[in-house]
Parts: sequence; structure tokens; C-alpha cells
Amino acid sequence: MKNDLVSIITPAFNSERTISETIESVLAQTHQEWEMIIVDDCSEDGTRDIVKRFAEKDERIKLVELKMNSGVANARNVAIRKATGRYIAFLDSDDLWEAEKLLKQISFMLKKKCSFSYTAYEIVDAEGNSLKKTVFATEKQDYKKLLKQNTIGCLTVMIDRVEISNIEMPLMKHEDFATWLDILKEGYVAYGLNESLGKYRKLDDSVSANKFKTIGWVWKIYREHQNLGYFRSSYYLIHFVTRSALKYKQLDLLSTVLMK
Repeated sequence: MKNDLVSIITPAFNSERTISETIESVLAQTHQEWEMIIVDDCSEDGTRDIVKRFAEKDERIKLVELKMNSGVANARNVAIRKATGRYIAFLDSDDLWEAEKLLKQISFMLKKKCSFSYTAYEIVDAEGNSLKKTVFATEKQDYKKLLKQNTIGCLTVMIDRVEISNIEMPLMKHEDFATWLDILKEGYVAYGLNESLGKYRKLDDSVSANKFKTIGWVWKIYREHQNLGYFRSSYYLIHFVTRSALKYKQLDLLSTVLMK
């Protein structure tokens, strides 16, 4: 395990429209000690060819080609198993980082002496244009707080494997939320750097845009993955839905004000 190396976990599927910009946001990092492990999940477009061209120019970019489409959670797990860095960071093939993301987050973690961190991030449209919406990072999250609301954006997460070595995403929907719960359930605390260091691309056809589906996935995580009883699951789901609705209402309100 290389002490200052960040292993960037990037699953990709039919991402030819966005993956070049995603990779370029990594190449622009002021912290240059990184490896980017891109796992192609049987794309049917030009994704692999684009990644190969970048990999030919920079050996830090590594392409893994799966032989069978198996979903984003498995693709991330494949990349995590191949990672050699001390730090694990997540960046999907349609999202972006600010140039100082890695440098500022590592400095933050060393100052806080924490093993799990996340940051604020901006929401952009399919073309990468700002929607004037920022999801702010709370000061910290423990297991019980996270059960009530997921404020941790996957593209912002960084984990120190010196302290947290067992990182594996379950093969289910909303797998990132389930993973953070698994980690925090062990007694770890996630600390938030409230500075927008990433851009989450909101796609019109994104399954996560369907809030009713999300509620079903969260319920399944509570009941089947976290093994919570019916009443505890109901209690946390009420909080989750209420706080999520409030968050999106606040984002829409802020967007309206900024657009004027």
C-alpha cells in the first residue's frame, strides 16, 4: 500500500459522452499521486476506446474490462480489490472533481485525524452546466444520524485503508448508502468538509431521480441489509423521507433565488 497514493474507483457503462471530461478532471488534480481504476461493465459504445487512449498516454489510468455486465456495485468492488493506494476515492464516469479536491481532502483528513471523509458538491445538468444547487456537507455523521438521512455523496467520499480495510459494496440498489452504513456501524465517524469539491451530473434518465424507487431501496436496506425491525425501519424511513424532501425543497428554493 503506497502511503500517499489515492486509488480512484470508477465504474463505467456506456459513458462515451462524459468519461473524457471525468478523466480530465482527475488529470487536473494538484495532488498527482493517484491511480484511476476504470472498470468497464460491458459498454456497447465507445467508452473502452476512449479510456484506452487516455491509458496509453498516462500509466496511472488503468482499464479493467469485465466479460459480463454485472452492475455498478460489482464494478466498484473489482476496482477496490485492484487498488494499491492508501486512500480510496469514488468518482463515477459522469461526475467531475475540482482541481484541488484530493489535496484539500487529504489535508482535511490528516488535520482531523479521521479515516472517512466527504465534501459538499454541486449539481450540474447533463451538459455540465451549473444548476445553482449545492449539497452542503454536514459536520459529521455517525451510524444513527446516517440512518435518518444520507448526506454523503459518493463522488466526494475518501476512505483511509490504514484504518478501514474492509470496503465492499453489497450487490443491491443504493449500494453506496448501504456501504457507508456498514462502515459507520463499526463505530467509525464520517467527517464533512463543507466545501464544494465535486460536480454531480444529474441525468434525465437517472434511476436515482425516481424518489419512489429510492424509498423502496432504502426500506430494503433497513430491513434486509441492516436487519432492523419493522418499527425501527419505519421510524428511520419517516425521518429519511422528511429530511430528503426538505433538502430538495431547500435546493430548489436556493436555485430560484440564484437564477434571478
